[in-house]
Amino acid sequence: MKALIFLCVVTGAALVYLLSEASSNTALFAQNYPVLLGLGGGLSLGLMGLIGYQLYVLRKKLKERVFGSKLTLRLMVVFALMALIPGGLVYAISFQFLQRSIESWFDVRVDESLAGGLNLARSALENSLKELAQKADAMSLALASAQAVEAATLNRLREQHSIEEATLLTPRGRVIAQSGSEPVALLPDLPGANLLRQVRAQQPVRSIESIPERGLYLRVIVPVNVLTIADDMRILQVLQRVPTAIARDAKVVEKGYSDYQELLLARKGLKQIFGLTLTLAMLLTLFSALALAFLLSERLSAPLSALAEATRAIAKGDYSKLNPVKSRDEFGVLTQSFNTMTRQIADATEAMERNQQQLENAKTYLESILSNLTSGVLTLDERQYVKTVNAAANDILAITPGAFHGLRLPEWARHVPTVAPFAEVVLRHFASSAPGQWEEQMEFRRADGQRTLLLRGTRLGMSGGGDNGYVVVFDDITHLIQAQRDAAWGEVARRLAHEIKNPLTPIQLAAERMQQKLVAKLPEQEADMLRRSTSTIVSHVAALKGMVDDFTQYAHASRMNARAVVLNDLVREVLFLYESMGVSIEARLGDNLPAVFADPAMLRQVLHNLFQNALDALTGMDQPRILVSTSLGTGGVLLTVRDNGTGIADTVMGRIFEPYVTTKPKGTGLGLAIVKKIVDEHHGRILVENVKPHGANVSIVLPPKAA
Repeated sequence: MKALIFLCVVTGAALVYLLSEASSNTALFAQNYPVLLGLGGGLSLGLMGLIGYQLYVLRKKLKERVFGSKLTLRLMVVFALMALIPGGLVYAISFQFLQRSIESWFDVRVDESLAGGLNLARSALENSLKELAQKADAMSLALASAQAVEAATLNRLREQHSIEEATLLTPRGRVIAQSGSEPVALLPDLPGANLLRQVRAQQPVRSIESIPERGLYLRVIVPVNVLTIADDMRILQVLQRVPTAIARDAKVVEKGYSDYQELLLARKGLKQIFGLTLTLAMLLTLFSALALAFLLSERLSAPLSALAEATRAIAKGDYSKLNPVKSRDEFGVLTQSFNTMTRQIADATEAMERNQQQLENAKTYLESILSNLTSGVLTLDERQYVKTVNAAANDILAITPGAFHGLRLPEWARHVPTVAPFAEVVLRHFASSAPGQWEEQMEFRRADGQRTLLLRGTRLGMSGGGDNGYVVVFDDITHLIQAQRDAAWGEVARRLAHEIKNPLTPIQLAAERMQQKLVAKLPEQEADMLRRSTSTIVSHVAALKGMVDDFTQYAHASRMNARAVVLNDLVREVLFLYESMGVSIEARLGDNLPAVFADPAMLRQVLHNLFQNALDALTGMDQPRILVSTSLGTGGVLLTVRDNGTGIADTVMGRIFEPYVTTKPKGTGLGLAIVKKIVDEHHGRILVENVKPHGANVSIVLPPKAA
């Protein structure tokens, strides 16, 4: 479109120029003026169609609310008014001027003045030519009387008569000698054959003519008649340049006279022709101005449209769109500034994204650390709302993820009752004004039993002062404490076995010896008392030996003879021994269970201890019942022993695996401790819990292969 408009404007300007030239040139007018008028009319119609199309496109853009279309419309109207108002005024004045002034051109007798000037120029040239002819005759006489004609002689005569160029020729036109005041070409401007023939007939030649590439010259050719009969005649040609000013004035006067004569011939239709030309030129100018107005308005609004598009791209997060700087004006400065701003925003955004990515990586890294920590971590803000809870904290407190969401620390006890003791301890420490880190050990009850937690907390203070939150780190040290207790009880058991077992055998032997030596010497009544006393001593020594043996077994590491064991076969074998106990024992053994890697003798002891504890718990119960089941559990084979007895008191549930912890009136409390020790040695897991309405359930998971 731009190329088409530019082509139309250039063509219109060329047509206006050609019309003006044709109007001032009669010959050109007669030949080409109608064609030029037709081309001008066609171009005007083309420009009108182009302007109409541009108006249609602009109207479409206005309807579609294209950015910059309103500015284009305003600029187009301004440019159009700037072209129409001055152009219309100039057209009106010019048209009136032409109509009223053309006649006045012919009122003055210009033709007489031009004719007089032309005659004056001709008279001046004729006088100069006549004077040059006299000098040529004088030189001809001098050359005719000369003994020998040389170039020096010709040059002396030329300078003597102030002639620009002189050439001496033979009658046939061959150059004998040549002389000039200025360097000339290798061959001088020689006369033609007709002129030579005329001179040989003793008729001198005088003319005013224009020599190509040299200008207007006076030419005189005269014969040089020698005095001797033996020599042929010669021809002398002299050239004198007409002064440049005179030649120019002469041409101007002659041209003006000729043009004026042609103008007189076209006087009748001159006003109509000029009026038509002026009108067509005005139309072409106006239409071209309107077309250019569209281009200029679009060109001026294009940078703003580009900036608007770039702004929308920036709003969408695309900072790669930079507008090229096409000029050095204000729009160029604005575009350059906008590009600089875009690059700065892009750099800032990139830096922000890089920092954000670093923060995300740091956060991910921290979350990875927190999620893999075995310690529970809680962070709270300054208002005591939870900010961070890692997975270990959820596991230790036995809560679901998100249980504390939207809750302040004082509200935990009301919404999550199981963590009330934990929240009370934390709130008490954070409510105090004591600075620094605090630490406390507490007992925490969960559904699977009592747990011992070690809590450590501190305030997170900002460098500028003020409270910025809290952090609590806590660990489940139940297994650590249990291990410490097991180690302590092991040491106690070793000491008891050493300090008690050694005197038992001498005591038993001494009592038996006393009975053997004295029973026959005493009366029957005293002998019977001695036998009862001795029997009591021996039975209690045997009981002490059994207790010491249990302690010894608990204290010393077992020597396992582990192999692949089918747990169901071992359960059936042990259950066979308890069929006559008067208690209903139901076995639900799973099918296709993998073998466990264990010591059969130690597993038998585990089963005996569990069955014996269940039988003891069922004493005095109506409809006593024991359920033994095996199945495939998480991490291995699951063995479960459940009874409907009295269950386990809550006060001892957390210490059920410690020695001397029992709810039975009789017993050492080593049964479950030994079971726990054997299960640990097999790298298994054991869980004891009460069941509703009453009873206890012991679950053991044994790995299917050696750990």
